[in-house]
Amino acid sequence: MDNFEQKWLNTQILLKERFGKIPDLEGILFLIGVNELGSLPRKKFSKEQKQDLMHVAVCTLLSQLGYYEFAGRDEDGWPHFIEVEAVPAVGVSDQELVLKECVVRYFDV
Repeated sequence: MDNFEQKWLNTQILLKERFGKIPDLEGILFLIGVNELGSLPRKKFSKEQKQDLMHVAVCTLLSQLGYYEFAGRDEDGWPHFIEVEAVPAVGVSDQELVLKECVVRYFDV
């Protein structure tokens, strides 16, 4: 098992310990988005808000690579980002790998 695969496995174990099951990549993006949003008094998110949370997560993760930069929060507390550099067009499997590598860095296990 190479180093990345071990770190990804460690990240999945960490999430399983915290949440009782291993979430898929979309679930992990949702969790990161909620974490970045911070605590708000709502417990349920609309479908659009869930998509926005995943977008926040992707921007947060890709900011590690210099593609996005945190621009601040709006009046409702939602984080916003500006694109610093265009993300290269790659296939879905390559996109997933890049996001997984960023997730590993985010949780730093």
